[in-house]
Amino acid sequence: MIAVCRLDQIEVEGGVAALVDGAAVAIFRTHDGNVYAMSNYDPCAQASVLARGIVGTRGDVPYVASPMHKQAFDLRTGQCLDDAAIRVPTYDVRVDDGLVLVGARQESP
Repeated sequence: MIAVCRLDQIEVEGGVAALVDGAAVAIFRTHDGNVYAMSNYDPCAQASVLARGIVGTRGDVPYVASPMHKQAFDLRTGQCLDDAAIRVPTYDVRVDDGLVLVGARQESP
């Protein structure tokens, strides 16, 4: 796993982008203290913008809404909540002693 930033550098309900093994990764911090990592690339807008999206919840599903076209992506799985055919890759992530560590890309379910 690669240290990308300190947890306190990510605003609550916000995101940051980092380069991890050559891939642009968006890391998010939710209101309940969870941290998630997914590709920063929005396949709908065809741009690396997800880290600048709006973080929220639909029911009990934490998501980020793209700042471009507002599609919502489940932070846990990368599944687009607005189009079942679209999914973005997610990454292993953990916080260790205040540092956010991002690891391997997770396999799609």
